[in-house]
Amino acid sequence: MSADADKDDDQALAAEYALGLMSAEEAAAFEARLASEPALRTAYAQWAENFAAMAEDIPEETPPARVRAKIKAQLFPDAEPQRGNWMRRFGLGAVALAALVAALFLTVDLPGQGVSPPANPVYIADMASDDGALVVHAGYDAETSELYIKREQGEARSGRALELWLIAGENPPVSLGVLPEDDATRVPVTPELAASLEGGVLAISDEPLGGSPTGAPTGDVLAVAPLSEV
Repeated sequence: MSADADKDDDQALAAEYALGLMSAEEAAAFEARLASEPALRTAYAQWAENFAAMAEDIPEETPPARVRAKIKAQLFPDAEPQRGNWMRRFGLGAVALAALVAALFLTVDLPGQGVSPPANPVYIADMASDDGALVVHAGYDAETSELYIKREQGEARSGRALELWLIAGENPPVSLGVLPEDDATRVPVTPELAASLEGGVLAISDEPLGGSPTGAPTGDVLAVAPLSEV
């Protein structure tokens, strides 16, 4: 093979390495050569600079939670299952965790008899009123694009309703619907709203039956909590 052909091959290898296209073995071999071949280091540095300049023109985009969850699963396949993390956010020990899991599945996971909690929620929020009379947990299921709502305690006043809101940044609250009388439910979340969950806040307000007549909270805000990434 000629010297020019070798040079072309090294340029191609440097570009592949800069793009992360090599297998682990190929990358290791390339890195071993970098230590002793200045020309190869120069080629790699040039490709890395070129690709970085190209990326500067690409606007930043926050991936949807569903996509991010799949990327994380591919990058960290051995990561601890998220269900455990989620349950620990409730401050439960092993015994209490087992009891709660059993209770959840006994009460809401029987086919046709209830609503299942998400196995790997991407975001969670724990809402509680100041007096502790109302406690509601939420977890976003990226697989189904639904917000799982579990009302641990409390209920709407007689003749009133509990309405759930999403507040994203400085935007006005967006109604996610009136909470049903059932303790657990799932609320569909549109892709637009799902993109607002990161850094968002959930709130529950006291409203007339059927929900706010204005599209904005009209009654007392009973509980508020930020959505936290699991």
